[in-house]
Amino acid sequence: MVAYFVADQREVTDPETMKNYIANVAATVDQYGGKFIVRGGDPEVIEGEWPVRRVIVMEFTDRAAARAWYDSPEYAELKKMRWASTTTNLILVDGA
Repeated sequence: MVAYFVADQREVTDPETMKNYIANVAATVDQYGGKFIVRGGDPEVIEGEWPVRRVIVMEFTDRAAARAWYDSPEYAELKKMRWASTTTNLILVDGA
């Protein structure tokens, strides 16, 4: 069953570090069989209250592949960059 990482990027606190992250993250996602479905866009809240600014959705073949990417040595330094340069909520959810 496919799995999705869904990120709600709340704030970018260090734009230069974030540019470096963005320039390098796709190669690690590809390496683990993932792909970006949504990368930013202009979110429109249809119902409820969701103070969303930037949404990122990545699809992986299954939850194991998604976790393998997230926990991988290839992503480890990039993850530290993201932690240092943004405030983000991140979930992993199985697809239908």
